[in-house]
Amino acid sequence: MSQVKSSKKIKWALDYNQKNKTQTADLPSPPGYSQSANASYTESSKDTDSNLLLIKKLWDVALGPLKQVPMNLFIMYMAGNSISIFPIMMVGMLIVRPVKALFSTQSTFKMVEGTQAIGQKFVYIIGNIVNILLALYKCQSMGLLPTHSSDWLAFEEPIIRVEHIAGGLSML
Repeated sequence: MSQVKSSKKIKWALDYNQKNKTQTADLPSPPGYSQSANASYTESSKDTDSNLLLIKKLWDVALGPLKQVPMNLFIMYMAGNSISIFPIMMVGMLIVRPVKALFSTQSTFKMVEGTQAIGQKFVYIIGNIVNILLALYKCQSMGLLPTHSSDWLAFEEPIIRVEHIAGGLSML
């Protein structure tokens, strides 16, 4: 019974189980297919494509901290300069994330080889240092860093403000 079904041919069906390949050889090539383009694509070009893709992904990883700088600036602006839990948590995260990333640089770039490896690691480290410097600037603007001698010496008098400005008016 199965021989009877297999001997019947439907005019739009293709049987790929046949030993005779003449039926599939008569099919036209699909649009965009070129025999010369297929012959030129060899194993070496596949290797170079995978290497280029790996290099591109590693550069994306290396540039990641520098791409975070504008967002960190926006977060710093939105957090404000007041001393409260939200701005302190934001500054804490701005410091902790790049420090953790700097300590895990080797594991991040464990598969990096070649001529661009040093440049990628350098850019990654510079980006994280820039983010740490932004966090330190935010700490300084909030008044959390001891930048005056009166901050750590008990006998020094704190800086006395000569002028206070409130609402655009100068009050002496």
